[in-house]
Amino acid sequence: MPENEHEQRMARPRMAAGALFFNAQGDVLLVQPSYKPKWEIPGGYIEIGESPLAACGREVQEELGISPAIGALLVVDWAPNEAEGDKVLYVFDGGELSPDDLAAIKLAPDELLAAEFHPAEKIDQLLIPRLARRVKRAITARSEAHPLYLEHGEPTTR
Repeated sequence: MPENEHEQRMARPRMAAGALFFNAQGDVLLVQPSYKPKWEIPGGYIEIGESPLAACGREVQEELGISPAIGALLVVDWAPNEAEGDKVLYVFDGGELSPDDLAAIKLAPDELLAAEFHPAEKIDQLLIPRLARRVKRAITARSEAHPLYLEHGEPTTR
């Protein structure tokens, strides 16, 4: 196969990284973007030459104004989108936010309307379905201390 034909078949997915942060009650921190109706987790797209972990830290700092330590990988989710193509999404464990971090949160005014903790049981109502599946699997991965590989927010059967 000619080299350029092989390169044309290689995936060039969009990649994003986010973090799950918790309070002492085990509720999850969600952010409300100003540009879409449903809630999200803190995070965003990975830039060229940037690692998923570095992107996660940068996005958290840009969106929330804090730089807490980002912990272990919880899930990797392959989630192609008809409009945007292949996507690979990473979710990291942000752990329990300290009182100092909570007090220091300063939302990106051009991007976020709110950042609030919500119980895991409310996730299906607040997030789009594919993100809700991903977040619920990430919570499970955190409790089991075992990262998961997902496709469309679900574990594979292979």
